[in-house]
Amino acid sequence: MPLSSPSLHLLRHHPLPPTSNRPPPHPRLLLPAFARRRAFVCQPLAAAATDDMAATGAAASPPTLLEHMGQAGAAADLTVLVAHIQSACKRIAALVASPGNAELSRAKAAGGGGVAADRDAPKPLDELSNDIILSSLKSSGKVAVLASEENDLPTWISDDGPYVVVTDPLDGSRNIEVSIPTGTIFGIYNRLVELDHLPLEERAQLNSLQSGTRLVAAGYVLYSSATILCISFGAGTHAFTLDWSTGEFILTHPSLQIPPRGQIYSVNDARYFDWPEGLRKYIDTIRQGKGQHPKKYSARYVCSLVADFHRTLIYGGVAMNPRDHLRLVYEANPLSFLAEQAAGRGSDGKNRILSIQPEKLHQRLPLFLGSMEDMLELESYGDVQQKVNPGYEV
Repeated sequence: MPLSSPSLHLLRHHPLPPTSNRPPPHPRLLLPAFARRRAFVCQPLAAAATDDMAATGAAASPPTLLEHMGQAGAAADLTVLVAHIQSACKRIAALVASPGNAELSRAKAAGGGGVAADRDAPKPLDELSNDIILSSLKSSGKVAVLASEENDLPTWISDDGPYVVVTDPLDGSRNIEVSIPTGTIFGIYNRLVELDHLPLEERAQLNSLQSGTRLVAAGYVLYSSATILCISFGAGTHAFTLDWSTGEFILTHPSLQIPPRGQIYSVNDARYFDWPEGLRKYIDTIRQGKGQHPKKYSARYVCSLVADFHRTLIYGGVAMNPRDHLRLVYEANPLSFLAEQAAGRGSDGKNRILSIQPEKLHQRLPLFLGSMEDMLELESYGDVQQKVNPGYEV
């Protein structure tokens, strides 16, 4: 449904919620979660071991995601919501790793043809993942609206839910047939109670079209050789790895910081001849080691947004799709929030992503994410947004 100018005006001028003043947790060097936890559980106790020594060992064990939220003083409602999101993502992780998922990834979704022009055609795995998330959010009792890539319009769940969730339930589902990593992306907003008097459909739309500056939390889950949940509550970016032996997400990467500059760029450069001059010049320059960084850059491209962003978050550099392809509301905003909380940047090539006011749910735009110095160098070339889009099939 098209939104009226007064409605968008209401979103633009609504005061932002207060930002958390809590400092990020002190970074610690941690062994992989399963190694440390099993060490404390399985190591033989020496005859001389005391209760104090056992207590010290237990205290050193890295926290789970929910323990971390408790230590950080997260709101009880938000903790309940995140508990249900992590539960849904564990089910999706099992789903994408199960026998038969390749057949599901190749099949067409039931109902076939009624997909809006600004949405990708869903596959059964996309729809199953969407159903899992919707069911978990309903069970939480904490969500008013769900806006998903898999639905043309937002889904109103509850009149008294305090939060709004936006999500891409299964990013990169076309890759499952060849066992390439996939992921779930999500963002959490406060419900705008001042809109409660509006008709239901408009209320759902406006709650879903909040700008990224209003995010309460955002995250992604990477389904790969490990299942990793990376999340920020506005005070740093932290990654938790799923320990299948306990079913818990364990803190393995506290207070992540994207290196100020990396040496990797991630883009489908088969599209090189469709790029504008500025982007071609930037890529040519860094590949030859003639940019602001004297070393030659390497290309790494998975064609899975979560996987390419996760690598960039750890190693630095830039990950990009320069054409109007990725969705602002449930892909660009959550990942840009995580990037900024890790001292990086998210941009459409000209503007900060989080400052862009969404105008429709499935709004597309170019997306560039990565190290601050790399991003500023890229944007200095000016003409980096691809306008030629001949309709690629792969």
